[in-house]
Amino acid sequence: MCDRERGWSEVPLVKTWQLIAGSAVAGLALSAVAVASAGPWDSGQRKAERDRAASWSRTGGADHAAGSLPQAAPSAPGVLQGIAPRSADAPSAALAGVLGPLLADSALGTVRGAAVVDAGTGRVLYESGAGDPMTPASTVKIATAGAALAALGPEHRIRTTVTPGAGPGQIVLVGGGDPSLTAKKKSPAGSGGSLVALAADTAQALKAAGTDTVALGYDDTLYSGPVRHPIGRNDNLAPVTALTADEGRPDDSTAGPVARTEDPSGDTARAFAGLLRDRGIKVTGDPAPAKAAPDAHPLATTLSTPLAGLVERMLTNSDNDIAEALARQTALATGKPASFEGAEQAVTQRLGSLGVDLAGARFADGSGLNRADKVSARLLTGLLAKAADPAHPELRPVLTGLPVAGFTGTLRTRNAGTSPAAGLLRAKTGTLTGVNSLAGTVVDPSGRLLAFAFLTANAADGSAAEKGLDKLAAAVASTS
Repeated sequence: MCDRERGWSEVPLVKTWQLIAGSAVAGLALSAVAVASAGPWDSGQRKAERDRAASWSRTGGADHAAGSLPQAAPSAPGVLQGIAPRSADAPSAALAGVLGPLLADSALGTVRGAAVVDAGTGRVLYESGAGDPMTPASTVKIATAGAALAALGPEHRIRTTVTPGAGPGQIVLVGGGDPSLTAKKKSPAGSGGSLVALAADTAQALKAAGTDTVALGYDDTLYSGPVRHPIGRNDNLAPVTALTADEGRPDDSTAGPVARTEDPSGDTARAFAGLLRDRGIKVTGDPAPAKAAPDAHPLATTLSTPLAGLVERMLTNSDNDIAEALARQTALATGKPASFEGAEQAVTQRLGSLGVDLAGARFADGSGLNRADKVSARLLTGLLAKAADPAHPELRPVLTGLPVAGFTGTLRTRNAGTSPAAGLLRAKTGTLTGVNSLAGTVVDPSGRLLAFAFLTANAADGSAAEKGLDKLAAAVASTS
């Protein structure tokens, strides 16, 4: 049996015992490897660290002699050394001596804020202008992620439904604000809400009820206020509506700037109508705005990627569309209007409940495209430390979603190669004209996980400012 809509298939019975036996052996082997390799933070990061360490050694990957017991592997020098005893007193003089001159680099502009915190103990290791509110650009996504996870939890999924309409023969496509919703048979961005599966389930339900002709309406009223970001039309963000497929992108891209549709809700409804027709349901007329019948039971439902996955995708790719959707989901969960203003109130409230320093903070949007956003380096490091705190496991995706230096997302080409931060640093970048920032975590030579944030403004050369930020982060990675 095979369901081509959902991509699952049934293995022939004659092979079932072979599959079970093979899976058991493979599963035990995989479990052993996972247990041996997983670090205290993220196994993917630990793998990157091991691979990078092996590549630096001239004897990497050496085999043990046949018939002998394995000896201690010589191939990779230790990346994370044992944690050395630390005094309980104040900031690190070593960090101050290294970071001070680097922060003085004129390439960073005229305003700077910096903070470094031991994520395991919460001890402040370095601060310079750490409490000054500054425009964070996309590093504000760390705050957006923390607020959404605090409000909804990492397993939360966003629903897109089809319900009976108020009129006879009408059905309504109801948007829930799922930023992973796709109209493609195989989403280029991975798992998420599927209009294809939703159309298949809807067609099945209609046919079971003896219906083969419908009028299609759509409801995107879950969100309120302007759909256009205050910066206006921009290739980095689609109009923000509760019913948008594929982020309003006209191609197969999943990240980066591209011209977006002007009518995400209408386009999504029209795509859904086409999918219904492909499955034998006649759709009369063009889809139009409508409301579901009161207390109507859904005919079909599709669910988003879990919130943890949305947060990770947002942070890795600096996805503005996901960021604005998560800010509105936070508003809904907090009892605020799902608008730019309501989201600002909700994010502020949720972060306040976590106990981070909100002095001078403002969250005018969820993505960081708005220059009215204001956060401090102290707020960002405080939130990153909260995400590392065992008392807040719901915030963990804030850390696991950060790009890895030299390997993934917006840090793929930064602090790469032989940089001491390659594979050890995970951070969110932030870039607007004249604004450059970097905030994340790094493992230092003694094995501590440190949270850091560097915010700068008024740089004349953005590329030079980024290089300056990378030097700061590398210095944190190599200073104990």
